Amino acid sequence: MEAPSNLRWPGRGPAASRRTAVAAPAREPQILYAALDLGTNNCRLMIATLHNSQFKIVEAFSRIVRLGEGLSLTGRLADRAMERALRALKICAEKIQKRGVGRIRAVATQACRIARNGRDFIARVERETGLKLTIISPEEEARLSVIGCASLLDGAGLEPRPRAALVMDVGGGSTELSWVELTGGGRRGQPLNASGQMPRPRYWISLPVGVVTLAERFPEPDSGGTRDWFNDMVKDVADRLRNFTAADSLREAFDSGEAYIVGTSGAITSLAGMHLGLERYDRSRVDGLWMEHGHCQDVIQRLLDLGRDGREQQPCIGRDRADLVLAGAAILEAVQTLWPCRRLRVADRGLREGLLLSMARKKPRRRRGRGRPRPATT
Repeated sequence: MEAPSNLRWPGRGPAASRRTAVAAPAREPQILYAALDLGTNNCRLMIATLHNSQFKIVEAFSRIVRLGEGLSLTGRLADRAMERALRALKICAEKIQKRGVGRIRAVATQACRIARNGRDFIARVERETGLKLTIISPEEEARLSVIGCASLLDGAGLEPRPRAALVMDVGGGSTELSWVELTGGGRRGQPLNASGQMPRPRYWISLPVGVVTLAERFPEPDSGGTRDWFNDMVKDVADRLRNFTAADSLREAFDSGEAYIVGTSGAITSLAGMHLGLERYDRSRVDGLWMEHGHCQDVIQRLLDLGRDGREQQPCIGRDRADLVLAGAAILEAVQTLWPCRRLRVADRGLREGLLLSMARKKPRRRRGRGRPRPATT
């Protein structure tokens, strides 16, 4: 029987062909990375492999859990909200175990930061799911969001070449704003890449207002007056940001049209989907999309005209976001009012991608012994 052509025989000559084939050395299995983000509104998981410094997404999961529902009124996580979050986290834990993930970084943000029972809930999550969540600071959240959006900080196609960008991460309970100086710029369409220098915010601020907290403080009127209601939300957010002057050294870049906003949030990606007229959400068309300020304002007016029932029917919004999308739009409009930019770059990426990149740049510890390695948390 002839040897299969894909096997190599040791040695040379006819005698070698009679020897036993040497199996190729087994490839070391690729490490799977998992990034888990438990926010005030969403629970998100991303599992990926790393090859040649580039991530390939294996599985992604997202569920609206509204963990921060009622938190601004009571100061505590509500029982029903915790149960919703736990159900989603149990699904995440199952996916992580099923995939055999090697490295995990799981974080919780604003809701668990400020709730009186936030740390008790984190302990309960570990008991019931095995997941060890770390409550990160607003500064760390802002830094990770900037890292996650690094490939969109290239100003591709813009003239004049931008000198600054404002990364705006609109969450359920807080909004992180990070001002980044742009030097050189990356490659257009750059994938999620773990090589090269990661951008860092030069200035940042965390506003204690997000889509859930803003929507709860400003309930939508049953009929009429929606423009005034929307403007009241814009004013509330602008008043919180107005006295922040640390980033004023970059204002000249904004005034001269050499800066833009990178917006990452479900509300902003929903605006983009409506702008494109998508019949179903398509990340490949939304992530990295450039929108003019006028485009955003046109979509906002359409959303106001539709009312809540009409917004529920929109494929890129749906029932879960119908009462939150305009709160997110109000935060965007407030930032645009104080830091005018003609262009917005939409990001369907952020904290999870930042978590993946931060893990990839941190070498795992070598373990001694022959035991099967357990997932390492960072």
